Amino acid sequence: MISKQIEQVLNEQINAEFYSSYLYMAMAAYFRSIKLNGFATWMEKQAKEEEEHALKIYEYLNKRNGRVSLKSVKEPPFEWKSPLDVFEATYVHEQEVTKSIERIVSLTDGEKDYATSSFLQWFIDEQVEEEYSVLQILEKLRMMKDSNQGLLMLDAELGKRNED
Repeated sequence: MISKQIEQVLNEQINAEFYSSYLYMAMAAYFRSIKLNGFATWMEKQAKEEEEHALKIYEYLNKRNGRVSLKSVKEPPFEWKSPLDVFEATYVHEQEVTKSIERIVSLTDGEKDYATSSFLQWFIDEQVEEEYSVLQILEKLRMMKDSNQGLLMLDAELGKRNED
């Protein structure tokens, strides 16, 4: 059985993961609108992963006899100044998600809920990877500054994400 406090924060994390998915779909739509389809493909794949994260927590809560409580997902922004602006926002967002998961782990440690702490280790490892991959793209965008050629090359590279 899972405590009410852990149940509540896991439900909040489900909502945060669905918001991440929604945010990345909004970013994908932005990229489609400016004809950077490789960037859009990358964000669509990211959105799907975030949805899978939410469902992973959903399934875990059910296995632990917790109650899933789905809340409204807030509306994400849909306009950005540039691809660089999008990835700066993405990096900040991923850091916020990491902090959220770390906060839940701290709570599970305090409650000696070792099963949930163990479950969340996958998410911690995943966040390290997420932050790293976003930072790699962000650093490339910063290096290329206003180079349209560089932007198109990165767009082609990011479009290959679905080939993985």
